[in-house]
Amino acid sequence: MFTILPIKGFIDQIDGFYCDGIHAGLKPNGNKDLGFIYSDVLCDVEAVFTLNKFQAAPLKHYQIYDKNFQTNFVLINSKNANAMTGQKGIDDINTIFSSLNFETINPIMSSTGVIGNPLPIQKIIDAANSFDLNSKSGENLSHAIMTTDAYAKTSMYEVKLEDGSSFKIGSVAKGAGMINPNLATMLCFICTDANIPKEDMLELLKLSSHTTFNAISVDGDTSTNDTILLLANKKSNSYDKEAFKEALRLVMHDMAMLMVADGEGAKKAVAFEVIGAKTNDEAEIAAKALSNSLLVKTALYGEDPNFGRIASTIGASRITCDESSLVISYNDVIVFNKGEICFDEVQEAKASKVLENDKYKVICDIGIGEGKFTAYGCDLGYEYVKINADYRT
Repeated sequence: MFTILPIKGFIDQIDGFYCDGIHAGLKPNGNKDLGFIYSDVLCDVEAVFTLNKFQAAPLKHYQIYDKNFQTNFVLINSKNANAMTGQKGIDDINTIFSSLNFETINPIMSSTGVIGNPLPIQKIIDAANSFDLNSKSGENLSHAIMTTDAYAKTSMYEVKLEDGSSFKIGSVAKGAGMINPNLATMLCFICTDANIPKEDMLELLKLSSHTTFNAISVDGDTSTNDTILLLANKKSNSYDKEAFKEALRLVMHDMAMLMVADGEGAKKAVAFEVIGAKTNDEAEIAAKALSNSLLVKTALYGEDPNFGRIASTIGASRITCDESSLVISYNDVIVFNKGEICFDEVQEAKASKVLENDKYKVICDIGIGEGKFTAYGCDLGYEYVKINADYRT
């Protein structure tokens, strides 16, 4: 038995972890743009990265390390993705780390921002050398890693085990656009003092990714930099696999839902729940098609319960389906029922009322098997175009 309790705060509440964020001059508006995570003991580390074929330099740099390496330091910059920068991008990371005036062991770099520009390495070196590694300023870090995010994204839990021991797990993340279910640009840093075995880390990270970050979509674009990083310093000496699995899922689900809700001008966070599919895989295909569809997203923006767009997208996904068994609902309001159009004036008004909410479900029962999957998406409107039309500025 175990108990998982949400707690307020940032990753610096976890024993042995320190962090901060400062302005290094990457953002011209003076906002914070460089942060760090430091552990006073070495951490086991695992990561899941983007499926984009053009992985950014920080991801390539990480993968140079030995499989079982440990680290005590993560450096994170915003405004510049250090992507499409070739070998120079990796060399620049090495230059930065070799120029720090404090000791790091197998340091990790993570970057987010504009693709195709070299890092301003001297600005980063000068700013990083002013870090106080004893800082516990999680709020500063959460703002330093933001790009188009409207708000900081954090989540924290304490897990209490039956034997009286406990551990904490928390995360800080950024992401609002360029989010697509291929590791839905997003960065997520998860810290824990749980005494988790190294062999469990990647297994549980991948397991939770499938129904959280890999189940969300803002705009259907997959970044070059997407990263989930799990750091475990094991200082609590406490661990239970089932408890950790659930706490990790909660942290990652919290972060994923905050990203969807913050989808660059988004006003609606919508769950696309596909049930009754032939298989789980087919349910996933249909659910992700719905979360990615531009026509569906614009209908959500207009608060238009256009079930035709839902049905058309399911059919276009080419899963096994038939309109004679399909049921479409907005929350509990059925608009299409096994070949019968239920979209009269009364039902349309009820469905429209559902779409006025900030959060709701679109439930699609394929009516064929037991397969199910839920994907998450948001509406898409004028603000998204405005933000991304001049992103480089």
